[in-house]
Amino acid sequence: MPNDTLSLAARTGQYLLNLLMSAPLFLALMLPYRWRVPAMGWMVSRIIAPLAGYDKRVRENLALVWPELPQTEIDRLARAVPDNFGRTLIEIYSGATFKRHVAGTDLTGPGVPALEEACRTGRPVILVSGHFGNHDSVRATVTRKYGDVGALFRPLDNIYFNRHWEKALSGIATPVFPRGRRGLAAMVKFLRGGNIIALLIDQHVQDGAKLRFFGHPARTSLAAAEMALKYNALLLPAFGVRSPDGITFQPTIQNPIPHSSAEEMTQAFNDRLEAMTRQHPEQWFWVHRRWKKDR
Repeated sequence: MPNDTLSLAARTGQYLLNLLMSAPLFLALMLPYRWRVPAMGWMVSRIIAPLAGYDKRVRENLALVWPELPQTEIDRLARAVPDNFGRTLIEIYSGATFKRHVAGTDLTGPGVPALEEACRTGRPVILVSGHFGNHDSVRATVTRKYGDVGALFRPLDNIYFNRHWEKALSGIATPVFPRGRRGLAAMVKFLRGGNIIALLIDQHVQDGAKLRFFGHPARTSLAAAEMALKYNALLLPAFGVRSPDGITFQPTIQNPIPHSSAEEMTQAFNDRLEAMTRQHPEQWFWVHRRWKKDR
């Protein structure tokens, strides 16, 4: 049902649900930054994840694509994955505080010179990533040095939660574009102007290409590669790797993915993300229903 036609009862239900879901976030924001990040990770991993079934989803996905993992590692990841999610969530909501926290962080990786050259010449850039580490640590770091970084986001069904979620995303970098016809058109216009956009393409897309991820079919959006080809944009895999201390990052820009076909380019990204996830398995969001079977 469209948001502007919601009944009073539906709006009331959404408002109450928003209060319930938002309470942990805004309580955590009252803590000093170095306390709130681990506190939110603990809350999500120990309380919210078991109630929401996140830990069960982690175990199911690992059993499907990484069955050789020892049980002790599976048990660790069932806690560590939602912990990273909780930390990432409160970091995004911390806005200006989070940006000050990463202000001393520099971009690393072999793709940095290519990014600098593209920015110097006005070539469009697509930073492509997944729900890994804290992906917005890359956006915050890139925008500090190279200017605005656009991002596409999916508006949430809960209109009240979506208001502060969109505000939180905008607090990291702007502009942000809601997924949909108008948002996509605005994002393409921004990209064609020689700017940088950031996209996350690690979720199941029903009409996506049947590519491989961890050796299994995983339908993946080709949009990032198709835009790179159409607008001669640089396609750069970028990852905000969380450091062992849990609150600092190493934003990494990998070598550009060469232009070929959209399928080959997107498969190359899947391979890069898989390699990063094998190095840091607790930092990818294993809760996603990434390997849905075709109906």
